Amino acid sequence: MIDATAVRAVNAMTARWARAAVADEGTVLAAAGVWPLLALLAGGAGGTVRQELEGALGVGADTATALGGEVLGALDGMAGVEAATGLWTRRDLPIRPGWQAALPPGVRATLTGDGERDRKELDAWASRRTRGAITEMPVPLTPATLLVLAGALTVRTDWVQPFRPGPLVPRSGPWRDRSLAGLTRFTEDLDGALRVVPDTPAGPLTLSGVAGGNGLDVRLVLGAEGVPGGEVLEAGIGAVAGRYEGRPGSALPPGEAGPGVRVMEVPSRDPTPRMALTTPRFTVQARHDLLRRAGLFGLRTAQDASRGHFPGISPAALALSSGEQSITASFSAEGFWAAAVTAFSLAPGSVPPRRPAKLISVRYERPFGFLAVHRASGLVLTAGWVTEPEAGPATMW
Repeated sequence: MIDATAVRAVNAMTARWARAAVADEGTVLAAAGVWPLLALLAGGAGGTVRQELEGALGVGADTATALGGEVLGALDGMAGVEAATGLWTRRDLPIRPGWQAALPPGVRATLTGDGERDRKELDAWASRRTRGAITEMPVPLTPATLLVLAGALTVRTDWVQPFRPGPLVPRSGPWRDRSLAGLTRFTEDLDGALRVVPDTPAGPLTLSGVAGGNGLDVRLVLGAEGVPGGEVLEAGIGAVAGRYEGRPGSALPPGEAGPGVRVMEVPSRDPTPRMALTTPRFTVQARHDLLRRAGLFGLRTAQDASRGHFPGISPAALALSSGEQSITASFSAEGFWAAAVTAFSLAPGSVPPRRPAKLISVRYERPFGFLAVHRASGLVLTAGWVTEPEAGPATMW
């Protein structure tokens, strides 16, 4: 099981990053792919860089390297999750044995200095580790590049109860009158599939849980109209962690019970209460320059090339020259899939009606967030914001 301290730390970084990164366009991010690499760097850092990384990670640098390695191992041991680490160094760059020992065995390879050859090897690694979803390693290579530290993360789950595809045409909001590729399913598990949180820093939230068959869940998160997506996602992560009081589906009163939620009585053969969940199918892609938010990741001073910052990694003076993440995520009728590659490079420092039945309608018909969560630990593996769902068939008016 993944360390509880690491779960809280990764989720906290996810929340801060989501608040900072989500704006008017859709995006997706995976702090679970960044945090372990930063932890490995922190264990080898010195001076101000060490302190900045500790602040970003939420753990001490003395234990960060070992904890980062443990997190990578725990991720790779989760059903539906695959994690891999790669380290490439120049032949003439000495690496401290103690730091390298925290990495998975057999991950170190060589940078030849031949830009085209090295690029092909790194891109092939990214493609192989993400089953072709990410075809390029998100790192620039220059003659000065001495070290590349990369991580790949894939997440996949098939729904316990698949959705039924069908048309979705919102009648209000930014997607009004657009034909979308809708997905709908009915469930009698009102409490497991729906929670309305009336009071968070972002206002009321609706969280719909979609269970995968391998211990992974996806939570769809809808806030009040007009609330910025970053605030909605940050509050949604807090709600998943149980930070805010919420109402399960069975306890919701009639009428408009939360964002996108309507509780009503409908004539039915079967009086069993049910929930109808409707959402669009979506695919979201993003590429993040982590150094644009260097303070969030503890990487501000690490970029100063006038001196070295990682004496625990190598006796040679090293400074951070790049840090990026490429990621894609898809939500379909059958399941959810996401893949991310994160890389850091270091350079020299320098039916007929009969009786009434309760029906809860939950509709995601305007921009919303999603969280892929490891059910047992609560670790948020990926987080994203959907502004451009997939189009459905053309409609005739």
